[in-house]
Amino acid sequence: MRRDALLVTFACVLVWALLPGAASAHPGWSTDATYHNDAATPGADPFVMFDRASGYYYAYSTEGADPGHHFAIYRSPDLATWEHLPGGALRAGQDGDWANDWFWAPEVYHNPRTGLYFLFYAGRMNRNVAEHFRYPDFEEASKVGVAVSRSPAGPFRDIVEAPLDYYPFDPAYHDVNLIMDATQKKPPATLEEGQTAPLGTYIPFIDPNVFFDVDGRIYLYYSRNAYRNWVWDHDLGKYIEESNIYAVELTGDWWHDPAGTTMPAIAPAYRNANLAPDDPPGTRKDGFVPILNYGSDKQAWENAHVDDYANSGGEKKDRRWAEGSTTVRTVDAQGRPLYYLTYSANNFENEYYGVGYATARGPLGPWRKSPANPVLSQDPAKSLYSTGHGSIVDSPDGRQTYYVHHGRPSTTSPRALYTSTMNIDPGGLSITSSTSDEPVPSGVGPLRIHASDRVLHAPASTTVHVRAAPGGEFDLTNPQNRLRATLRPAGAGTVTVNGASVAVTAHRPALLTVVYQRHRAAGGYRDVANTRSGVRLPVRVTIPVLAGR
Repeated sequence: MRRDALLVTFACVLVWALLPGAASAHPGWSTDATYHNDAATPGADPFVMFDRASGYYYAYSTEGADPGHHFAIYRSPDLATWEHLPGGALRAGQDGDWANDWFWAPEVYHNPRTGLYFLFYAGRMNRNVAEHFRYPDFEEASKVGVAVSRSPAGPFRDIVEAPLDYYPFDPAYHDVNLIMDATQKKPPATLEEGQTAPLGTYIPFIDPNVFFDVDGRIYLYYSRNAYRNWVWDHDLGKYIEESNIYAVELTGDWWHDPAGTTMPAIAPAYRNANLAPDDPPGTRKDGFVPILNYGSDKQAWENAHVDDYANSGGEKKDRRWAEGSTTVRTVDAQGRPLYYLTYSANNFENEYYGVGYATARGPLGPWRKSPANPVLSQDPAKSLYSTGHGSIVDSPDGRQTYYVHHGRPSTTSPRALYTSTMNIDPGGLSITSSTSDEPVPSGVGPLRIHASDRVLHAPASTTVHVRAAPGGEFDLTNPQNRLRATLRPAGAGTVTVNGASVAVTAHRPALLTVVYQRHRAAGGYRDVANTRSGVRLPVRVTIPVLAGR
């Protein structure tokens, strides 16, 4: 190439580098980027929120935190390529220390007016157990704590060093554990014997989910632990220990406190709603609303563990689970509100573990399960197992809905994050799982790419940034993302890529072109482009390189 022609090319490239991305400057552009669920992000019980201020999705997970922390935090610009943030949501020994273990199911809610982020989480107590559950040997002493932060990335600090001031009490329950043997695994053989047990038990609870209704009322949904909830099954003729979903209304003071120092509290109508006239002063027995259980709406797929005691030789209990709920509100074709609640049933290691849903006309029901359940379950043809306990989130532009959940690529693998499409229409709710290439969510594109340097004096390196339309930056160390870099003329020097860093050497002037790529489910990478009406513009940046002296 002649020297004057090369200088003209450099000038044109330099002008282009000073301009904003052509696609991102005009409406109507999207991207042809795809993603696939590669099970590369460790996680369980994920809750995902879109933080519009930063342009990132944040995922909070029971598993995956660094040592010395509880609850992993991941972020992603596209609901698929996740970046693990150092540490975790809570610092062990500083926050959450009202609990001892079983730190499960974190969920985070952002109030854009105050700028605060609230973390709800479950934990199991091993101190002062009798004060909350009457008996010091109460095995599953689970409750819910709340922490707060100014950033979705944390760290979160407990509002108070204690769980929610909530003592749900079931006055109609015969506490059969009190007449069982020391193993606490075999309940009474008959209903008549079970009804000789003392009445009333405090309820341990996990899996918090907070729902904000359009009228300003706030509800806490949770899962009553199966422990201490033996329910007589008239069809099977035996007791089954069940996990059910309940709800309680919260006050709004905590949500509107700009300082974040007010602990959530239950609505006054629920406080001591189950108190008996002869209870001594100072007793707390709070109320609740039953949302989902097996007996009032039976579905056979939820019966995967009802014979576990016999099948395990007495090592396991006969159980049912309804856990990990998420509630959303929609409007039907007649303009009437219609609420959807997703939940998981059975144990995640079981082949029948999956997700079902129920609907109601109001947030407290009555709720009816869908006959289409389960709407998400294992699919060996996709190498997809243990699908459940997720959260519902929209695409950046609100045009699509997704269910982010945990799953496994085999029956022995650890759990990981999966993103599945969700559809809610007059026919009901459906979830479509996939391990193939799928389009990134609507509104992620067009993508923008730029380098930290506009001109390189070789040998040199530059950092390349790729961002989604809302502003979140892609983690280029994630194997689903890759940069492909070339020099022109090809023999002008060398170029190497390491994540977001591109290094060049050159013995003559050259042009460095860096293209953004995505990994394909079948292997290999493909160049990504922004698209509109059949026009395809590769997501790339070109930088002049001047030869070293």
